[in-house]
Amino acid sequence: MSSPVRSSPLALTVLALLHHKPLHPYGIQRLIKQWGKDQVVNVGQRAGLYRTIERLRAAGLITVGHTERDQQYPERTVYEITASGRTVTRQWLEQMLAVPKQEYPEFPAALSYVLMLTPSEAQEILQQRLDHLERTRAALDTTLAAETERGLPRVSTLELEYLRTVTEAEEQWLRSVVQDLASGHLTWPAEMPTAFDESSTST
Repeated sequence: MSSPVRSSPLALTVLALLHHKPLHPYGIQRLIKQWGKDQVVNVGQRAGLYRTIERLRAAGLITVGHTERDQQYPERTVYEITASGRTVTRQWLEQMLAVPKQEYPEFPAALSYVLMLTPSEAQEILQQRLDHLERTRAALDTTLAAETERGLPRVSTLELEYLRTVTEAEEQWLRSVVQDLASGHLTWPAEMPTAFDESSTST
């Protein structure tokens, strides 16, 4: 490998799909969506996919195979995985499966400052999140049921099972928080948010 590249869900996905067959970027994006991997990998912006592909190419994990020419589409570069790419894919996969990573998601960070709101404001806002979680869990239930009806093996839906389990756990926890805010079991002094006002800090 000519240069190191950091692992990421999108980078792992690109390498995994290129294990399947050589692909151009549009084909990679299309397969991600067709296989439902957009549930676990952010591929909304194609520019991010192109940046990831370029990093993998610069690191020697993938290489340009050939260029496709079609009258209906612009010229497309088809990428193939290298031997180093196959080795690194296995290393990344084992590491991601075995070792939990501190990922610093937004929600816990925001929770750490929730007392900047009043308890009633927090209740209203967290109820909105709870509503979103309920819809997400229902959608995952529908997707999992459809996959089961198609007769797909369980291994092909493990990521959906995980997302459903995590979503349900957060939903149940958040419902208890909202209920405690509504009942007054969870509250904080009204003056606490002023602690975050710049004007209230001493110099």
